[in-house]
Amino acid sequence: MKRSTERFLTTHTGSLPRPDDLIRAMFAREEGVPVDAAALGARIQSAVAEAVKKQVAAGIDIVDDGEFSKPSYATYVKDRLSGFDGTSQPLQYQDLVDFPGMARRVFGDPGRARRRTPACTGPITVRDVRAAQTDIENLKAALGQAKAEGAFLTAASPGVVSLFFRNDHYPTHEAYLFAIADAMKHEYEAVARAGFVLQVDCPDLAMGRHIQFASLGLDEFRTMARLHVEALDHALSNVPPDQARMHLCWGNYEGPHHHDVPLADIIDIVLGARPSGISFEAANPRHGHEWRVFEHVKLPAGKVIIPGVLDSTTNFIEHPELVAERIGRYARLVGRENVIAGTDCGFGTWVGQAAVDPDIVWAKLASMAAGARLASREFW
Repeated sequence: MKRSTERFLTTHTGSLPRPDDLIRAMFAREEGVPVDAAALGARIQSAVAEAVKKQVAAGIDIVDDGEFSKPSYATYVKDRLSGFDGTSQPLQYQDLVDFPGMARRVFGDPGRARRRTPACTGPITVRDVRAAQTDIENLKAALGQAKAEGAFLTAASPGVVSLFFRNDHYPTHEAYLFAIADAMKHEYEAVARAGFVLQVDCPDLAMGRHIQFASLGLDEFRTMARLHVEALDHALSNVPPDQARMHLCWGNYEGPHHHDVPLADIIDIVLGARPSGISFEAANPRHGHEWRVFEHVKLPAGKVIIPGVLDSTTNFIEHPELVAERIGRYARLVGRENVIAGTDCGFGTWVGQAAVDPDIVWAKLASMAAGARLASREFW
């Protein structure tokens, strides 16, 4: 994890707006339309280079590839692992059950409607051994054209794979989780060997409460969350903790979120996981107050928090002074050197998602960088 003793660094959660032509090509590939693989690969590479330049220009210190090679942050695994076929059951969001009108708006998203989520129907193994390396090479090439303080690549956690892809093969949920974990080791370790920070996306530890495990009580959910962390730690056993960060998310969609599990109910499990960095939603109206959790929870030695200071579902551009205020709340509680400014979630969680206008995304990121500079002047 990149740390600074001079100022607050900035990063984001991973996905960024994709160019329109790349969206069209990715949609075609998802729908089984023949696509020139070499041309698509070249376009992904050039788009990554463009995105890294834009991130650096906006003032982002720790950049990534925008997740441009992936149809979504989790469902991409169907293209890299074997054992998935057919279809999974549609996911049900407990908060949207209460508001069917809002559910129609959320599930009417053209990108969401095109997501492919096959079930697990056989043994899970690595099918595409080159995919992660291609992502690494694309990001390295982009960093040769635009210098950044640091870089990261994202990957799906075992738990979130189990959330999206129904298990029709393994005898238990635990066996399924650890089979995913064993297969994902390849990607996790490749990112770490390349010298990048690995971000593992773990919405299963929060969003999973009102989707995958909505029928469980809190204690039962906490038991499942611990199991998911055990599988994650197993998969990360060869990745140094300070080279990994995890992203906690309650669902990157505009909705009521009134069934979200409170951060206070899961923070001990999250902080007990192997990664040294913890990225989490902290700007949206349902979780913006939870900075107070750290009034009572001590950050373990070696951990870094990456609170979201930008909402990823609204087109409001947060004022730099608000960004600085949000950063300062955490810095006063956990120490300035233990805080990196981030975003609540991604701005292109799946191909075709457009909750925030692409031009506004870059303006929001620039405002975050300006706010981090304001906060740095106050704390250093």
